[in-house]
Formats: sequence, structure tokens, C-alpha cells
Amino acid sequence: MPNEYIAIVMFGGMVIMLLTGQRVFAVIGFVGAVAALALWGTGGSAIPFTSTIKLMNWYPMLTLPMFVWMGYVMSETRMADDLYRMFHVWFGAIPGGLAIGTIFLMVLISAMNGLSVAGLAIGATIALPEMLKRGYDKVMITGVIQGGSSLGILIPPSVVLVLYAMIARQPVGQLWLAGVFPGLLMAGVFLVYIIIRCARNPALGPPLTGEERAAGQAEKYRLLRAGILPFAIFAAMMGPFLYGWASLVESSVIGATIATLVALVRGRMTKKVFESCMVQTLGVSCMFMWIILAALAFGAVFDGLGAVKAIETLFLQDMGLSPWTILILMQVSFLIMGMFLDDTAMLVIVAPLYVPLVAKLDLGMPPQDVLIWYGVLYTITCQIAYITPPFGYNLFLMRAMAPDHVSLADIYRSIVPIVGLMLLTLVIVMVFPEIALWLPHQVYGQ
Repeated sequence: MPNEYIAIVMFGGMVIMLLTGQRVFAVIGFVGAVAALALWGTGGSAIPFTSTIKLMNWYPMLTLPMFVWMGYVMSETRMADDLYRMFHVWFGAIPGGLAIGTIFLMVLISAMNGLSVAGLAIGATIALPEMLKRGYDKVMITGVIQGGSSLGILIPPSVVLVLYAMIARQPVGQLWLAGVFPGLLMAGVFLVYIIIRCARNPALGPPLTGEERAAGQAEKYRLLRAGILPFAIFAAMMGPFLYGWASLVESSVIGATIATLVALVRGRMTKKVFESCMVQTLGVSCMFMWIILAALAFGAVFDGLGAVKAIETLFLQDMGLSPWTILILMQVSFLIMGMFLDDTAMLVIVAPLYVPLVAKLDLGMPPQDVLIWYGVLYTITCQIAYITPPFGYNLFLMRAMAPDHVSLADIYRSIVPIVGLMLLTLVIVMVFPEIALWLPHQVYGQ
């Protein structure tokens, strides 16, 4: 059988097994291992073994548990509550102010955690009840919370970009920096959306009453001091890295250590909280390590078959597609897959095909810049995948955490404008790659 046909069988078999509901890493690793043994006999076992050694030797991987731990510590010790109370007082006096404060909250939670689910849990349990109690439109605010929570996989320290970095063999630091301005751009687009809608119809986000606004200046500044603490932790963590005083791994340890010490000093690091943070950090870290390991093994078999070269020849020579046409088709395929698969499944399924092909496209940029930029584009499409029916992950999480009078139909309707705003951001970053590439060039070019 020609190698191209073997590659198609592998790819098709993997998709079919994923539809059975099996775990992503188990399906991908199983298909890769069986194919290696079938093609090269017992010698094929060296492929997954080599992938394991490669993963264990990848030093930046240590950032993953550090940042996840820091995020869970700040979440479980209620630092996010302090942040929201601060935004509540400072922004609540304007139409849509609490929704605006929620977006700011999501940006900061994203900079602490790197996971979408953490932002959604905090938004749904802290921000949503407060806004509903004050008469905010339930459709608008559920969409805002879901869109804002998705920033966690774009704004550093994004766990999804760590996964992409390992599979695409690109520096994590550059990818994280590349996600900063696109993430802030998307947050800014959400803010403009809220401001315009509430300016045209103040009933969607009524301001706080005069009595609620009467909080004294002392109370305002007390809340500001409490809410500013996460800013200080983030600055203490990223400052040494940006100035070149510490490596990325060292910066992650600084952030995790400071967050833990602050929780201890404030008396919020109880035994129960410590165990919860430890178990959740271990679960997330192990899940991503298994996925990366399986993807590396599968990709190695794909490379050995020459399937990547065959795909390049098909698109670039036989079909004669332009580089931008190929890039747009890739993004469309991600959007379609995102309706049925999660972000990690999408990446490990198509990364062996897409990443090498993207590096070959003549887009007027060096290949490494293209791969860094493409990592941001992929992550934005993952954000859209989190909230698109029928199987958007955040849709069901929101329904599980929202009050009973917020129906699944309300949640589905709420994401229509948010998806449109995300697509707008995706197009802007595609048309203007420097939005993603300027900061990595500034930091790593010095």
C-alpha cells in the first residue's frame, strides 16, 4: 500500500475512534503506536520512546504546572472576588459598567491562569449573579462572560499555546508574547460592543443606583488596594522575564511562589485549599503531557510516511492554490472542527499536516514568524470553538453554573454577536500580522 494511503487510513481511523468518545491522548497515541509497529515491526517502538525522551528534555514544559498552580491558588483563595468587588465599585456607576468590569476581570484572570474554564467558573459564580440581580440583560451578559473567559487561552500564560509550542517546536516565550496584543484587542472589541449596546439601550445594563454609588472614597481605595494585588503578582512574575533577569521557567516559579506566600500571609491557604489546588494542577498538567506525548508519537509516524510532503505537493503544486487561500481554508477547517471537537483534539489531529505546510507558505515573513503568528490564529479559532454549538465546551459549563431561568436557548443566542466579534478579531490579526509579532520582535530582538 502506498504511504499516502497508509496516512489516510491512520487519519481516518483516528477520527472514527474520537467519535466513540475515547480520550484524545489515548486515541492518538494508540493509532500512532499501532501504525509504527505495523510498518516497522518491533523497531517501531523506538518512536514513542524517543517522543517521551524529547518531552522530558523540554525544559520550558516546567512552566505549565507552575502557571496552573498559580492560577488555581488565586482562584481558590478568592483573590478574584476582591478583583470583582473593585471593578463593581469603580465601574458600576456607568451603563454596562459591571459588564465592562467583568471583561477587565477576565483579562486579569487570564493573566493568572491560562485556562478558559477558570475564567468561566469565576465569571459564572461571581459576576453573573451580581449582574442578574441588578437587572442586566441575561442574554448579553452570558455571552460577555463566555467570550471573556475564552481570553484565558490567548493571553499569557496560555496553556494551549504551550501545547502548540511543543508540537510546532516553537519557543513558548515568543508565543506568549505574540498572544498579548491580539488578546487585548479582542478584549477591547468586547468592551466597545458593551459600551455601544448599553449606550443605545441603557436597560440592557443599568448603572448602580445612587445609594449603591454612595460608597465612600475610603471604601473605594480599600477595594483598590485589595484588587491591585493580582496586578502586583503578575508584574513581579513577568518583569524579570521581560528585562532578561530571569528565564521563563524561573519567572513561572516566582509567580507561583509569590501567589502561595500571599495566600499564606492572608490566612487563605487552608489544608483543603492546598489539596484542591494540588489535585487540579496535577490533573491539568498530566492531561497536557499525555496529549503532547501522543501527538509527538503520531507526528513522528506521519513524518516517516512522507504524508506531509504529499500534502504540500497536492496544495502548492497540483492544485496551485495561493498561500493565502490555503491559510484561509485551514482556519475554516478549524472553525468547522471546533463545532465537534475541543482545542487539543483539533491541534493534535491536524498539526502533523498543517504546521509543516504553514512553514512552507510564502507569506512574506520568515518561517519562524509565520509559525508564531499561526499559533495565535489557531488559538483564536480555538476560542471560537469553545462557544460554538452543538458541542461548545463553554456552552454546557455556562448552563451548568447559571441560574435555572437562564436557559440553554438564551446561552446559544448570547454567543451569536460574540462569535462575530471573535471572527472580526481573527480577520484583523490575519490582515495585520504585526499585531502578534511586534512584541516578540521587541523583546527577543534586543
